[in-house]
Amino acid sequence: MQSNQKSLVAKGIPAADNTEVLFEEIKIKQGLLIGLVTLNREKSLNALTTNMCKLISAQLTEWEQIDNLVAVVIHGAGERALCAGGDIRQLYQARQQWDGEGIAPPEAVDFFASEYHLDTQMHEYHKPIIIWGSGIVMGGGMGILSSSSHRIVTETTRAAMPEVNIGLFPDATGSWFLQRFPAKTGLFMGLTGADANANDALLCNLADFKMSSQDFDAMLQSLCEADWNEALGQPTLNSLSSKLHQITTKTLSHFSAQSAANIEFAPSNIAKFMQPIQKLMNCGGLDKIDDILQSDENIKNFCPELAESDWFKTAVANYRYGCPVTKAITYEMYQRAHNLSLTEVMALETNVALHCVNYPDFSEGVRALLVDKDRQPKWSRSLVECLDVEGQAYIQEHFEALH
Repeated sequence: MQSNQKSLVAKGIPAADNTEVLFEEIKIKQGLLIGLVTLNREKSLNALTTNMCKLISAQLTEWEQIDNLVAVVIHGAGERALCAGGDIRQLYQARQQWDGEGIAPPEAVDFFASEYHLDTQMHEYHKPIIIWGSGIVMGGGMGILSSSSHRIVTETTRAAMPEVNIGLFPDATGSWFLQRFPAKTGLFMGLTGADANANDALLCNLADFKMSSQDFDAMLQSLCEADWNEALGQPTLNSLSSKLHQITTKTLSHFSAQSAANIEFAPSNIAKFMQPIQKLMNCGGLDKIDDILQSDENIKNFCPELAESDWFKTAVANYRYGCPVTKAITYEMYQRAHNLSLTEVMALETNVALHCVNYPDFSEGVRALLVDKDRQPKWSRSLVECLDVEGQAYIQEHFEALH
């Protein structure tokens, strides 16, 4: 295969910023092309910036119009991560420098608008988007993983929505895909920020294929060598899209069987503990869930098997560290998003995310976890205070339309 790396810059975006994401058009047989996107911020675990989202969106728009480009592949630079989320430090700095009363910083508005637009665009894209979800996949990384049509995970995949640690909530379509986890396990993952491995991701419809973490180049080669002939000359856009997706699925399925054959994948924690997690999430309201999760004795009485699990212990420790307001918002969002379309979910997430940036817990969470790193956040409210009349009014403010 031949690869032409291009210096591609979306309109209005300075050329100096385009090194954060790289684009290539790989020439394959029959004069066809595959687009390759590399998230190129390895030192920051490929965290998404506003410019990255805009650049990717602009390039996807261009590639969708190129008739002989058959698929897009997205991966992260290095082996540690696809994407660790949005660049929260940048949002934190913008918030610290902003003195607008009751209005989110323009940088935050721009970031969430760009990120959510990209997620929606990927969901609706006509051509296959293959994403290599190896290593750390968190927050905004989960957004682009879940929004791709063909999602690959590996034995190193560590997928999570850990926003409870920083005063945010599972956004970037999290309110959409967590609904689709079986047996309310999505609510548990959102409240605790628990990690999902490759088999968890497959079970929860976050992924379609598992492969060896060393086989990215070989996987890409298999796509380049696929027979795309039957997709050519389709009379309608829908029939072309369908054929391209079928060929992609067939190719990756065949390659996955070979790649994963000699790799040991950890068993699914979600499968193992699905029944007690479902029972926990259905034990009552958030106050009842909290009563159990805050007490080792209550956990042991509730389910001794959970109490002995290292995975569950880590999730519980994360929950206890996390922001009470985030827990209340996550629980409320899970109820509200149940019957919403993706478009409606994204509009709701935009409102809530910008409110979160305005309120104090976001800045305090980022300070404690990423800036001062003392891991001693002083949250604005306890969970009890979030659930009384005044606290519920405060939580509901996060869902009000922005003006």
